[in-house]
Amino acid sequence: MSRFFGTASDSDTESDVSEEEVQQRPTAVPTYTFSDDEEEQKRIVRSAKEKRFEELKEIIRLIKNYKKNKDLSKMLSSFEDLTKAYQKALPVITKEEKGVTPRFFVQCLVEVETFLNELWEDRDGRKNLSKNNSKSLSTLRQKMRKYVKDFESDVAKFKENPGEEEEDEEAEEKSEDGSDEESGAEGPAAFRKSESETRHKPAPKVKPIAPEGDESDDSYWDSDGEDETSSSDDDSKYANLKEKFLKVAGGDEDKKKEKKDRKDKEKAQRRKDREEEEELEMEGGDGWQVQGKATQAKPKMFAKDADINTGVVLKKLFEILAARGKKGTDRREQVEMLHELYTVAEANNLGVGIAVKVKFTIISAIFDYNPKICDAMKPEHWEKLLQCIAELLTLLNSRTDIVMGEHVSAEYDAEEDPTRRFFSVRGCMLTTVERMDEEFVKILKECDAHSNEYVERLKDETRVTAIIDSLQSYIERQSLPAELCRLYMRKIEHMYYKFDPNTIKLLNDETKIEKDTTLTVMDRLCRYIYVNDKEERIRPRAMLCHIYHHALHDEWYKARDLMLMSHLQETVHLLDPSTQILYNRTMVQLGLCAFRHGHIKEAHHALLDIQSSGRAKELLAQGLLLQRQHERTSEQEKIEKQRQMPFHMHINLELLECVYLVSAMLIEIPYMAAHESDARRRMISKSFHHQLKVSERQAVTGPPESMREHVVAASKAMRNGLWKQAHNFIINEKMNAKVWDLFYQADRVRTMLVRKIQEESLRTYLFTHSSVYDSLSMATLSKMFELEQPTVHAIISKMVMNEELMASLDEPTQSVVMHRTEPSRLQSMSLQLADKLANLVDNNERILKIRQGPFGFSRGNQNVRFGDRPQYGNRQGQQGGGGNWQRRGGDNRDNHRGGDNRDNRDNRDNRDRHNN
Repeated sequence: MSRFFGTASDSDTESDVSEEEVQQRPTAVPTYTFSDDEEEQKRIVRSAKEKRFEELKEIIRLIKNYKKNKDLSKMLSSFEDLTKAYQKALPVITKEEKGVTPRFFVQCLVEVETFLNELWEDRDGRKNLSKNNSKSLSTLRQKMRKYVKDFESDVAKFKENPGEEEEDEEAEEKSEDGSDEESGAEGPAAFRKSESETRHKPAPKVKPIAPEGDESDDSYWDSDGEDETSSSDDDSKYANLKEKFLKVAGGDEDKKKEKKDRKDKEKAQRRKDREEEEELEMEGGDGWQVQGKATQAKPKMFAKDADINTGVVLKKLFEILAARGKKGTDRREQVEMLHELYTVAEANNLGVGIAVKVKFTIISAIFDYNPKICDAMKPEHWEKLLQCIAELLTLLNSRTDIVMGEHVSAEYDAEEDPTRRFFSVRGCMLTTVERMDEEFVKILKECDAHSNEYVERLKDETRVTAIIDSLQSYIERQSLPAELCRLYMRKIEHMYYKFDPNTIKLLNDETKIEKDTTLTVMDRLCRYIYVNDKEERIRPRAMLCHIYHHALHDEWYKARDLMLMSHLQETVHLLDPSTQILYNRTMVQLGLCAFRHGHIKEAHHALLDIQSSGRAKELLAQGLLLQRQHERTSEQEKIEKQRQMPFHMHINLELLECVYLVSAMLIEIPYMAAHESDARRRMISKSFHHQLKVSERQAVTGPPESMREHVVAASKAMRNGLWKQAHNFIINEKMNAKVWDLFYQADRVRTMLVRKIQEESLRTYLFTHSSVYDSLSMATLSKMFELEQPTVHAIISKMVMNEELMASLDEPTQSVVMHRTEPSRLQSMSLQLADKLANLVDNNERILKIRQGPFGFSRGNQNVRFGDRPQYGNRQGQQGGGGNWQRRGGDNRDNHRGGDNRDNRDNRDNRDRHNN
């Protein structure tokens, strides 16, 4: 039975309840009702700030629990509740906190952001998440990144000194606990009578005796430890209950002042401790952090009177290396200890073998300092790495008694061989330099290409190439062909894309002196790889780099012949993606070289595959195109970003597109004029036709603005034989600044382009107006297109020889006589209509044959009911009837076909007579 219906306990052990007590229970009901009302009146008065902050802290507590359980869906909903609660608390924060964001709220944002970033970078962990949690993770990460932008200054301040918040929170909690205890002493518990008093004193009529069995209420309210005298004293202070709960202005101000003074003292003490720690840290040495108030002493490398020899140093080195890769290992401390070990070895003259071994270990430790492979190395670590590698290579090249390689056994590592008198060190310097080169590329990719930082980092390429040259002299001394091929490939990759104008000047100079140009160096390195590469993995890349370098320096015929002899077009799809990217870059450079030399068809053919796909930017690894949703996963996008080329190796995409469109214009416009009446005319360049169609759809065509519009306008003018207008559209100040000035010797390129426009405009004019003229004077054509008369004669002769133009040359009069063999427009349209009708008849007969099938039904069997099984003879009759019907159809088809054949023969006879 519930305690609200009487004063007795509801436990089963109380069985001595008398009937009188049972009869008295109903009388106690109104008494307890009055007691509940009294408890409702004794509420704790809280300010709006306390309410809002308590709501925020409760949501933050839930977020922390969800973070431990990795329940991201609930964490997302709690984060949304947190933002709404903060929005509600914003007026209070603005009024009472003077707009300062609470530190516990900022701490929650920082912790959640750090948790989400760690979870996002953990690829394996993300794969194991459920679908709901994975979706919530991406949504919460996006919302967090947008929301934190409003608190950037607060987050930055918190990250500078995160420990201060913890101490402030502890002090605040203590002060709040103290204030709660004080308020608790003055609260309703002070007015409650103790349990012992309630037992011994008789209960008044308005308030019953508290039940003995239910001690939870008394223990809760009496937990403040106050006795009866203190509560009675407090009761005597106030005349009534109202005065008890009224706030006293002076008392609150005193409490706030004491709390503020206490916080100021704690902050001053923390500031003093921090200054002492900084002083001790400056005295203690570089890189050693101070934990708490006591400084952590730097561990000593060796004892004071220890006998330092090779074995002791190697033992210490192996101790340091044993902690490599373990959790909690301070990588910076490892690097510093290795530097100190190197200094000790040098001071005790332990030999060059120990020095090389320790220096090589330092380089490996610097590489290990960055645990993430995808991220680039920090600039300060990069500088130390270059310095250490350069020092080690200088040491290796200065001595001839050092053997360093992976083949050295651990037994003779860093020790002098007593039999052969040389030092053996285990390690591969080539792999170290290759990794350094990869780190250099990653650093360039991570920098903003249009900033000064990129230029500063690009200056380090001279140091990188100097290290490669230094390693080349060391490996060439050892005569290892496989390693030399790898090293030469690294050197080639730093050289193949660089244009050297002095090389072209030496090539064009007939009285040149034999000098080592970039072409000769590339030729020597590539030839060595062609001969000595046994695995055939480096050879294709070396060949593509060789072709690229030839094309870059206008060696068109050498580059073309080498590409044709390599047969890489047939096997490039089997190679790795990086080699395929290099192949695309080489083909693009080959097309640009052909265009500079005036080989328009070859240039168009080389650029066709790249430009027709519409993904030139992606195929050349110069950026990623926007994809539809779920078309590229985040993992694929990350891999493709790693394959991107550094900005200084990019090829100008606008120049590439302009060269392709101009080449297509010079090929396509004469072809369209020659086959204007041909219905089955093939399309040479789809992208060029697309630009023409886009221009034709426009209702109003204004003056061209973009590069594409200039090419389209030039094409329309060229189609009408107006070569000067086409020349003005292609070559002007705007196009020069955007495209043509990017070429080396741009004037020569512009001169070649004007010549090609004149020649192709002449051919287009002859194709278009050949049916109008009986004869044309070569002198008139020469004057019209500003070409030399021998050039006009050569162009027309070639057209006549290739049967493109039905004409003959009259040498005495220097004129072109037209034969008028080309049909007129009406005749050509009639021929097209006849061909289309013949095709239509054939298609109809073919469809009729497919629809009827090889069998039919005779009319005599049409009355057979559904479900009746026909006899075998009837089936034969059906087949026979079908055969007769099919035969009649065949006769009709033969008649139709015979008529068509006669018509076609008549048309061909008429055409032959007309031609003759």
